[in-house]
Amino acid sequence: MLRPATDADRDLMLPWRNHPEVRSVSLTQHEIRPEEHAGWWKKTKSDPTRAVLIYERDGVPSGVVSFFDLDAEAGSGWWGYYLDNDGLTERGAMFPAWIAIQREAVKYARDVLKLHTLDGETLASNQSVRDFNARQKFDEVETYPREIDGVPTEVVHTRRTFEENAR
Repeated sequence: MLRPATDADRDLMLPWRNHPEVRSVSLTQHEIRPEEHAGWWKKTKSDPTRAVLIYERDGVPSGVVSFFDLDAEAGSGWWGYYLDNDGLTERGAMFPAWIAIQREAVKYARDVLKLHTLDGETLASNQSVRDFNARQKFDEVETYPREIDGVPTEVVHTRRTFEENAR
């Protein structure tokens, strides 16, 4: 289940985002400090071009979906997500949660946000996510270099089109 993130969720998100496995596949890989996170949350929660959702698995907060650069008129937006790796691994639910959060986020983008296109970026080296994106009907639009923590890194731009929401 996805629900809007609240102020009470702010401090849950930071250790999940700072998990070494999450950082290693993110476009921002430095450890995020509490004051940086608090500033991000303050700005994000009032930004109409963003939506941050908490993924709950069996009633337990277990991940974050972030939509950004939302443009209602164009029907477009970008997204990313991450999970509570430690908590889900402890409960033996990491793999099913990974599948569920993406499916629920795509459905939310289509049915709630009414997007026509949903864009994302994945490290080119993250083949498991690229394969799963392809199974979820994301097209790889282009590959380009991006500097991540001072290192040129190949990134893949993906896009999912929802014909039913075409404008």
